[in-house]
Amino acid sequence: MPRESAKNHQIGGPARTRERRLLDRELARLADGQYGVVARWQLVEIGLSHRAIERRLEAGRLHRVFPAVYGVVGLRTLTRDGRWLAAVLASGPNAVLSHWSAAALWMIRPNSRTTIDVTVAHRSRSSDLIRRHVSQVPPDERTVEEGIPVTSVPRTVLDLAATEPEDIVETVLAEVEFKEHRDRLSLPDLLERYPGWRGVKRVRAALQRLEEGPPRRRRSPLEERFVPFLRRHRLPLPRLNDWILLGAERFQVDCHWPGTHQIVELDSWQAHGTRSSFRSDRRRDRVLRAAGYTVTRLTWNQLDEEPQEIAADLKILLKLKY
Repeated sequence: MPRESAKNHQIGGPARTRERRLLDRELARLADGQYGVVARWQLVEIGLSHRAIERRLEAGRLHRVFPAVYGVVGLRTLTRDGRWLAAVLASGPNAVLSHWSAAALWMIRPNSRTTIDVTVAHRSRSSDLIRRHVSQVPPDERTVEEGIPVTSVPRTVLDLAATEPEDIVETVLAEVEFKEHRDRLSLPDLLERYPGWRGVKRVRAALQRLEEGPPRRRRSPLEERFVPFLRRHRLPLPRLNDWILLGAERFQVDCHWPGTHQIVELDSWQAHGTRSSFRSDRRRDRVLRAAGYTVTRLTWNQLDEEPQEIAADLKILLKLKY
């Protein structure tokens, strides 16, 4: 090799290496904020060429989750939230999680379906893993929850009402009320916006029945005390009555902090005072612990007698620095 060419090669080599490292660092940063998944169009935006993406796939540093959406190997195990976000990314920059999948994210209706519901603005083919609904979703009918673009709670209810029977719509609305979901665009506002939308009659009828009948769910007294306790001690609020999926089994827990394996069960005689409840609770705790979750049980007396100690322990369990 001529001396001048060798010199250029030596200069270019380290420069390319630094560039690759910077790109890999940016890729890892992007994926770390997205449950370990990235879309091809996002990789191009940060400066990776199509060939560079293919090289990383060939080397096993990326793996395909959906067409044009990849997981970063070694960053994290793909969770349910990661699969949801991957499905949204695979459907384009303006796609949102919707319908049954959105209801599960908002915790207003459990969903054991493997197909993920996504709404897109333009006609797009569905697959066995992603069901794409075509509809315009205005800015005030979409939001981001847990880092996932998703239809708002009122829009999610309206989408479900288009295909589900009235009793399911009523159950979903009762859950929305119980979890005290509030949105800048209310459900009545949405009904006025879409008077001819399929499912509007079901929503109106369900709202009327809920207004006339007794409440379907109430917070337990201990649950009503625990949320103010957390706020008072500057602790993050958990998802209440969250569902944990472990293989083919689903377990509902009192309090779960998303992104952690921390669970708090609020023990009261009304909820756990029967022998069958005691056995099922202990089995559930055993299975959750075997899956890596930490289950902490708290009672009314403990909140009264050990508030500072409980708050300090929760801060350690949740790995908080304040």
